[in-house]
Amino acid sequence: MTTTSQAILITGCSTGIGRATAVRLAATGRPVYATARREETIADLRDAGCRTLSLDVTDEGSMRAAVDHVVEQHGAVGALVNNAGYSQSGAVETVTPDALRRQFETNVFGLVRMSQLVLPGMRGQGSGRIVNISSMGANFTFPGGGVYHATKYAVEALSDALRFEVAGFGVGVSIIQPGLIRTEFASTAGNEISAEDGPYAEFNASVAAATKEVYEKGPLAKLGGDPDDVAKAIEKAITARKAPIRVRVTPSAHLLVGQRRLMTARMWDMFVGTQFKRPGA
Repeated sequence: MTTTSQAILITGCSTGIGRATAVRLAATGRPVYATARREETIADLRDAGCRTLSLDVTDEGSMRAAVDHVVEQHGAVGALVNNAGYSQSGAVETVTPDALRRQFETNVFGLVRMSQLVLPGMRGQGSGRIVNISSMGANFTFPGGGVYHATKYAVEALSDALRFEVAGFGVGVSIIQPGLIRTEFASTAGNEISAEDGPYAEFNASVAAATKEVYEKGPLAKLGGDPDDVAKAIEKAITARKAPIRVRVTPSAHLLVGQRRLMTARMWDMFVGTQFKRPGA
């Protein structure tokens, strides 16, 4: 008789949502494998009951090694949380090809490959959960965030297709759409903006400032949440009898997604025009 694996593998646990999720899920008593590119950055998670592994979602060998380790110990990965990701900001014309590739390698290609690697074991045991961390930004686009938003739209499309394709094997796929979350995300987004001079220099600088302002001081910050709010949603997605399809987290996500639905594309352009200075104008 095949024993169903309860092991949970989480990518991107060095900070924020991934770290909070690892701590919360470890408290349930299930085997939790917290991962990060540099394992030493998550060594303290062992004190919370996690097992730690090095995992770089842009490296095939690293991804295979992590999945193989869990499979060797438990027969299969019981649940995968695809959390690793970051925001590449800046006007589309200023994002270099290398930066564009890195963004998709981390936010999209790594997520797909991790799912491909765990699915044979999940199919073999007739059950499993894949939880993909998307964003409220998969429902609208802010200027200066086109590349990042594109990756989240891709995550949504891939997750919707995957959900249908694997349901018959007993595998559930859920999408989590966090709104504003108080993490290092905003500062990372700003650091990824191109600093080169040119017609977008002022715009890119304003995007960095606006991102920091929204997360730290703006009115929407009051409608944000903490990493553990997202961790709670992830826990429910893994433990619910039936995997939820799409879960939005924080009032800011519900507000902005609802607002975008009520607007035409030109109305949205007018709205974001009140928040960002139009390049060239």
